[in-house]
Amino acid sequence: MTEPMIIEPTSPRGTKRKGDSSLPLPAPRRIKALAQDVVNKIAAGEIIVAPVHALKELIENAVDAGSTSLEILVKDGGLKLLQITDNGHGIDKEDLPILCERFTTSKLKAFEDLSSIGTYGFRGEALASISHIAHLSVTTRTKESSCAWRAHYADGKLVSQKPGQTAEPKPIAGRPGTQITVEDLFYNVPSRRRAFRSASEEYAKILDLVGRYAVHCSGVSFSCKKYGDAGSGISVPAAGSIVDRIRQVHGSAVASELVNFKVENDRWGINCDAWISNANYSSKRTSLLLFINHRSVESQAIKKSVEQTYSAFLPKGGHPFVYLSLDIEPQRVDVNVHPTKREVHFLNEDEIIDIVCDEIRNSLGRVDTSRSFMTQSLLSNPKVPFATPMKPVTPATPTIGDVSDRSGPRTAPRTVTKRPNENNLVRTDASARKITSMLRPHPSADGEENEEAEEMEYEYTDKEPTICRLASVKQLRAEVRDAMHNELTDIISTHTFVGIVDEQKRIAAIQGGVKLFLVDYGMLCNEYFYQVGLTDFANFGAIRFNPPLPLGELLKIAVEQEQRNAGDAADEVDWNEVAETVKGQLILRRAMLVEYFSMEISEEGELCSLPLLVKGYTPSLAKLPQFLLRLGPHVDWETEKECFQSFLRELASFYVPESLPSLPSAAISKTQDQSSNPTTGKGKEKAIVEEDPEIAARRGKLRRAIEYVIFPACKARLVATKGLLKGIIEIANLKGLYRVFERC
Repeated sequence: MTEPMIIEPTSPRGTKRKGDSSLPLPAPRRIKALAQDVVNKIAAGEIIVAPVHALKELIENAVDAGSTSLEILVKDGGLKLLQITDNGHGIDKEDLPILCERFTTSKLKAFEDLSSIGTYGFRGEALASISHIAHLSVTTRTKESSCAWRAHYADGKLVSQKPGQTAEPKPIAGRPGTQITVEDLFYNVPSRRRAFRSASEEYAKILDLVGRYAVHCSGVSFSCKKYGDAGSGISVPAAGSIVDRIRQVHGSAVASELVNFKVENDRWGINCDAWISNANYSSKRTSLLLFINHRSVESQAIKKSVEQTYSAFLPKGGHPFVYLSLDIEPQRVDVNVHPTKREVHFLNEDEIIDIVCDEIRNSLGRVDTSRSFMTQSLLSNPKVPFATPMKPVTPATPTIGDVSDRSGPRTAPRTVTKRPNENNLVRTDASARKITSMLRPHPSADGEENEEAEEMEYEYTDKEPTICRLASVKQLRAEVRDAMHNELTDIISTHTFVGIVDEQKRIAAIQGGVKLFLVDYGMLCNEYFYQVGLTDFANFGAIRFNPPLPLGELLKIAVEQEQRNAGDAADEVDWNEVAETVKGQLILRRAMLVEYFSMEISEEGELCSLPLLVKGYTPSLAKLPQFLLRLGPHVDWETEKECFQSFLRELASFYVPESLPSLPSAAISKTQDQSSNPTTGKGKEKAIVEEDPEIAARRGKLRRAIEYVIFPACKARLVATKGLLKGIIEIANLKGLYRVFERC
């Protein structure tokens, strides 16, 4: 009888096991060079990520070859077929054997040539990468050649089209230029092939890329269509101007609202030519066509700065169209920083962005004298007047079916509304108007709100804005941009304010999409007012005190508060000396304070004004003594950058809304619950909560300021940094709740 075989259970995967000292240690792995085929496929995966990247390389090669006509044919989003035909100078037959080998190029000879490169391509890796992950064929003819030559490539080498045939290029009939055909892209990389969701999505990316180069490449015609279609997705003639090209690609709506400006700056070595939309045009997303030295690139810093510049001219939720062509001295640009050449680095980025944004602001300001609005009456009675008179608008050209055109029959347009999925429905929409905005603010019974409005009077001056050229301030702005968190910035810029949860802990609820968040609005306001201080540096408004406030008395109040908080340790500090030292420091720096921060202090030590960061909101003046006292030990007055940073941080902390006590839980008075017995008016007694009238008034004013001033301002211009992640928490997700309900 055979004994049963005992099989020891294997340890679970990922379980940590103790080492056995009796077992021999495994030999160290030897370092070996990767096979050349593996190296080439790794390089191909970095350069050709999607069909659109392969087409980008082919378009740039065609333009470098002096082509004036490009015809592009696409099948299955470029995965099945990607063909580009140009009329450039072609490729010599002698160069065809090494055409698809890595690092073979006619545009670069020495590394030093990178500092003056003026072509799109330079590394010689595009065709080599494509040949390793697709079936590649090239048909080319030069002007001097009597016929065209066709060659097929695989893994960077010439191959025969059919088994048993020679791999040498074959002579065929053809026109001057080059035709490159890419078939079965990623056929030998199945994981990459399966990553593409739909052919239509890839085709849309291809049309976007072709449209960018069609706008920029003057004198070159572009045509792009699907395989088997009679019409073209994009067709741009060679003779069209930039405005005509934008009209062909992006439509007449944006082309008729364009403004052109040019900027030259010898100091930073730039030459800028731009076509931007004016304030009459806005769309759901920003369209930025950015070219640096004629190379299509992306830059989040430029895009964010342009959007912030437009935020003062467009309605909420509106975005511009911007075509920006920057010519920068080649020695200031590093083009060899990204495998697909999607990004470049250049010197003095902040200064160049400031120059471009200033010119955008000036150009929009010069043309922003009238605006056109498309209106439609929703009232059945046309005699009912508008509740609010509208400003005169620029008359637009009548369209077909307009009221002024009564020559032909008119048919009402048919609108088909697509019902969204239930798991995407939200209770509120950030783009929808809230019902509270239709109600007039109701003043309080005691008239405190009216008294406050009468006390606060605004005066406007003709002072020209000061352009900040301080390197320290620009560095601080750059630090904010570098710390930006894209997802959180999108949530804040599209949120819907729900309400204040706790004034003591300074927590509010907001909705972003189908998610609900709790936000520490104290932390949010601190970052917002700090960024306002950086962007409006040396251009603040002023809160003026009439009569001026004695600086010494304010510091004395702050010192008394510090003494009470210090307890037994208060006797170790000469508080009178502290107050005098801070007062002397502020009087000594008063020239800088009034110039950069609009904080005016007289020679006698009187506080005349404070900086005004946002209109419609005044910080709690109860925090003013503590703010002035902290300006002494907590501001680095010796170093420029640290001085500005620490002062603006203290100013932002002063502007943060105060923390109010929670509502009292104990009942102070009682009232009859009329709803329990409406006939007799008698019923169960119901306790109501009363609080101090002064605190109640401050609470109401604070809630109005947070909902109608601070959060809308944060929505318009706040750059949410990574540090704010600690102050926001997700508490509900509609899609997650639906999954829970489905399981139930």
